[in-house]
Amino acid sequence: MRPEVWEAMEPYAIDAFGNSSGVHGVSRRAKNALEESRERIAAVLGAEPKEIVFTSGGTESDNLALKGPVLSDTAKTGVLVGATEHEAVLEAADFLRRCGRDAGVLGVDSDGRVSQDELAAAVDTHTAVVSVMLANNETGSVGDVAAIASIVREASTDVLVHTDAVQAFGFMKVDVGALDVDLLSLTGHKFGGPKGAGLLFVRQGTLLEPLLHGGGQELGRRSGTHDVAGAVGLATAMELASSDRDRFVSEIGRLRDRLEAKVLAGVPDAVVNTPETGRSPHHLNVRFPEVRNETLLLRLDRAGVAASAGSACQSGAATVSHVLEAMGLTADEARESVRFSLGWTTTSEDVEVAGDVIVELVGELR
Repeated sequence: MRPEVWEAMEPYAIDAFGNSSGVHGVSRRAKNALEESRERIAAVLGAEPKEIVFTSGGTESDNLALKGPVLSDTAKTGVLVGATEHEAVLEAADFLRRCGRDAGVLGVDSDGRVSQDELAAAVDTHTAVVSVMLANNETGSVGDVAAIASIVREASTDVLVHTDAVQAFGFMKVDVGALDVDLLSLTGHKFGGPKGAGLLFVRQGTLLEPLLHGGGQELGRRSGTHDVAGAVGLATAMELASSDRDRFVSEIGRLRDRLEAKVLAGVPDAVVNTPETGRSPHHLNVRFPEVRNETLLLRLDRAGVAASAGSACQSGAATVSHVLEAMGLTADEARESVRFSLGWTTTSEDVEVAGDVIVELVGELR
């Protein structure tokens, strides 16, 4: 977390800890901070303040984006989602399927991008939501969400477009108007904000059945006592990430390229799963033939290098990445693949040390 974020959060985590739905002075201070944060976030996204729904993070936002519209409209039969979406989207779609709704999964190409032809053939007036992520959490592959939205609008103006922009916000400008989306998910910890603080952009006029019922907070879209400190931290992190974006893309992209070059020089038969173009500056997904990622990750961890076999939400390194399989890799090839992620604090020294360790351990395991 960026230190400025905690500095902004601290008063609302300790002193001004009032319930923002109350009427006394402490509550009013919390309420003012909450609504000011909403306005700041809306300004960053090109949205209206009342279109921002605070959530506990990306998973809740994704679930609300898919389930909310479907459960609010009995005429709509289901959703369409990309095969490489985050588990929060895929599992939400599977839940709707088990509830008797339709849930189609759209195929992707070898770079992990949704087939636009398949989408055009699948979407119709019975579809409630089409969900395609802006940047993939395992490979960093960037999707053309605006083009996806255009295809959907041509098929039916009543179909909602959702994008999971959790991985994208830190390195690209996210404007809901330019993307032409109705729903957009973000979470703070991906760009220097607090864990447990996220949002769902909900375009004005969108019907949304809440997942959480109770006091009717967030204009009835998400009940529960607000995490005011989290909202303040989220707004602060979004502003800081926006101002730091050019440096992040340039410097962290250069460091990622250096790590990639170092790994490929030391392991010439390694295969980069991350696409060559249209990718984030901070992801590197590499396959090391004949080396099981489970064993490599254990060795890397002992050597002080943190990496993963897929989404950090998956339990256990042995899990086969559904993203890589959807991109055409076999299960065995997916089990040879490791994801390395760089962040806003990553240094040249980090990259040099990590590169040396990776090359050395792959050689030892072979």
